[in-house]
Amino acid sequence: MVILISNPKTCGFTGYRPSKLPFKYNERSIPCVHLKLLLYTETEAAIKDGYTRFICGFAMGSDTYFAEAVIALRERYPEITLEAALPCETQADRWPEMDRDRYFKLLTQCDKEIYISRQYHKGCYLERNRYIVNASQRLIAVYDGQFGGTMATVNRARVKKLELVMINPGTFQMTRENFL
Repeated sequence: MVILISNPKTCGFTGYRPSKLPFKYNERSIPCVHLKLLLYTETEAAIKDGYTRFICGFAMGSDTYFAEAVIALRERYPEITLEAALPCETQADRWPEMDRDRYFKLLTQCDKEIYISRQYHKGCYLERNRYIVNASQRLIAVYDGQFGGTMATVNRARVKKLELVMINPGTFQMTRENFL
């Protein structure tokens, strides 16, 4: 007897921290609420396309909004899972207390945590982003072309020919690549 084990369709996430978002740390602003709604909508679209495993890096800002969308959607879609791909165990050590509390609360709701490194080292964030891309077939990105880790992750996804959904946080324009 042959038992086939199928790998779940995986959707990764990358995006900006608050300092790169047009509304910065103001989560009550209409643009932030709009971005959160778009992340929820695109995550639900991925679920309807058969994606059941979701991975993100749990940084402040866009990653947090994505993780919260996945957790909210689990109420309607209990088959989906959320994986925290963390660059190091000390990722949130220097964050403001309120952000650390939110981070640890979200981690308790994850189905899996993976640590790239126990301690911070130069490159652990890039390694985390590489892990997310390598594990995914689709990548949702909050991205408008700014240089940095999100750009590198989007470019890696393009090289790997992942399905790519990009949400521009300034204009809310959606771009899709590699969809049939």
